[in-house]
Amino acid sequence: MYIIFEGIDTTGKSTQVELFASRHKNIVTTKEPGGTKVGQKFRQILLESADKLSSNAELLLFLADRAEHYEKIVKPALKENYVISDRGLVSGISYALANHPELDRDFLLHVNKFALGGKLPEKVVLFKTNYDLITSRLGNKEKDTIELRGIKYLLHVQDLMKETLEALHVEYLEVNSADTIEEIYKQIEEFIYG
Repeated sequence: MYIIFEGIDTTGKSTQVELFASRHKNIVTTKEPGGTKVGQKFRQILLESADKLSSNAELLLFLADRAEHYEKIVKPALKENYVISDRGLVSGISYALANHPELDRDFLLHVNKFALGGKLPEKVVLFKTNYDLITSRLGNKEKDTIELRGIKYLLHVQDLMKETLEALHVEYLEVNSADTIEEIYKQIEEFIYG
């Protein structure tokens, strides 16, 4: 089963990915961008580069990473395991819409399906936050190029993620990032295995 944990920065996705990896032997965990060797280079360009990419270049790099990630990591692992990815096409579509309001969601869905060889995740977990929580969690953290766009931008992306999920017609669970780590873990475990 292909599962994606989605949400904006500081919502606790990575913490839950690590928990599932440590508690379940049949789960392969990965992330976007950067789950492959070439993806690590894409991640560096996308999140750490001093040179600001054009919106089109950013979108295409994320799609290239997604295609490579699916082919090299997700697809082979699905033969015998559950795969949980820290981010995926929901983020890809939502950030693209935030950067390109003129783009059509159906077009973005089409190119993302192409990058995934036509395969959508079976389940998605959406980690939701609010202004106060994200403000406190970002705090003095060193911010990447996307986080530097500001909290208002990130919360707009979160709204777009919810809309994107509804357009995908895949099974999804919303979790409140303000809940405890164990409360969130139990909700997700029930959603995956229940």
